[in-house]
Amino acid sequence: MSVAALLLVPPVALTLLVFLVWALSSAASPLGFRRKGPRGALDKPYAGGEDIENHRVQPDYSQFFPFAFFFTILHVVTLIVATSPARIAGSAAFAVLYVLGALLALYILFRR
Repeated sequence: MSVAALLLVPPVALTLLVFLVWALSSAASPLGFRRKGPRGALDKPYAGGEDIENHRVQPDYSQFFPFAFFFTILHVVTLIVATSPARIAGSAAFAVLYVLGALLALYILFRR
């Protein structure tokens, strides 16, 4: 195997790229900004002017996840239906079957 072909093997290429990025990062790190002296308020968290030292905010994601699944299901269905080839005989049936499966998934997602 030649050296050029060896460089195109994915594990070797990944290792070389990781080493290259590490070397460039190490070489450029002296150019980065470093604050001198005490940081003061820069070390404290900021939450829109609220003091968050004494309490923890627990966000509620119960309304977010159904919307995220709805968004994902519809976009995947759109991708599958839009990219199904028209010249292949079974692709239309596959697209219809996929849409029916998505409708079932949405029914399960939003039933109460």
